Amino acid sequence: MGVRYGITTVVTFCSAVCAVAQDPHFTQFYAAPTYLSPAFAGTTVQNRFALQFRDQWPSIPGAFVSYNLAADQYLNGLNSGIGIIASRDQAGSGALSSTSFALQYAYEIKLKHKVFLRPALQIGYVNRAVNYSKLIFNDQLSRGGDVATYEYYDGRKVGYSDLGSGLLFFTPKMWFGVALQHMNEPNQSLLEGESELPRQFNLHGGYRFKLRSGGMVRKDPQSIVAAFNYRAQGKFDQLDIGGYYERDPVFAGLWYRGLPVKSYKTGYANNDAIAVMAGFKVGDWRFGYSYDITISRLAMNSGGAHEITTILELADKRKKKSMSRRRVVPCAKF
Repeated sequence: MGVRYGITTVVTFCSAVCAVAQDPHFTQFYAAPTYLSPAFAGTTVQNRFALQFRDQWPSIPGAFVSYNLAADQYLNGLNSGIGIIASRDQAGSGALSSTSFALQYAYEIKLKHKVFLRPALQIGYVNRAVNYSKLIFNDQLSRGGDVATYEYYDGRKVGYSDLGSGLLFFTPKMWFGVALQHMNEPNQSLLEGESELPRQFNLHGGYRFKLRSGGMVRKDPQSIVAAFNYRAQGKFDQLDIGGYYERDPVFAGLWYRGLPVKSYKTGYANNDAIAVMAGFKVGDWRFGYSYDITISRLAMNSGGAHEITTILELADKRKKKSMSRRRVVPCAKF
């Protein structure tokens, strides 16, 4: 019992340290693209609602659980997109939590026929807290574990504003963008000290390859979409790269996460996971599931990561058909 509690305590405090350096990430990063960059706000011909759930390393006590809820809409008369996003991340059996809300605005500039540029801004607020009742202290371990601690702490929490921006370039076949989160590097310390949240830089893009037969697009359109997302925050960076095959109503893909050309410590290659993804579409709904196969040194003990996404796109059918003929949107849709 003491060993189990000891592991939980260690993982909890390690989670707190890691949270200073990096934000939660999602394998299906284009399922709710406004989490990736505010420049994706309103990149549909209809209203979009997205929900993501991620359970990372479930076999390790005190691992990471993340949620993301987003909604966005294109404003045709203003050549603009607006969005709202809410996220929550829990680490250390829920002892350390972060909840954020943000508003997003993107302006769409037509450079030439079917070529667009979208600068965007994001303004948000974050609440970060620790629940000491879910922590195990040394005096509890020495007295058997399931006893109250002699330590006393009042509830610790901090709130701060958070600013972000993005820029997206796209055509009917490709897209390329950059995003910068935590531009103001807010102080997220829970102990009345200084603990700045480092800026996060994202570089992302992709290309859609339409499959043809006999020089004609098939009756049931098929595509292979290749995409990447490079993230850098503080002294850490990582690359997601892969692709998926799409033929309505199903899609499936394979992804790699890591940066093998760079290691942070001798003997520890920056290889994180291989992810498999599959999903299907029913009417206006899209459902996706991915599983991360851990390939780092945590492989035997982590339990990988499970991620579920749900997307709903709503619009009047006549309006949707009319706008589809006039608008070009970034092509990653899973």
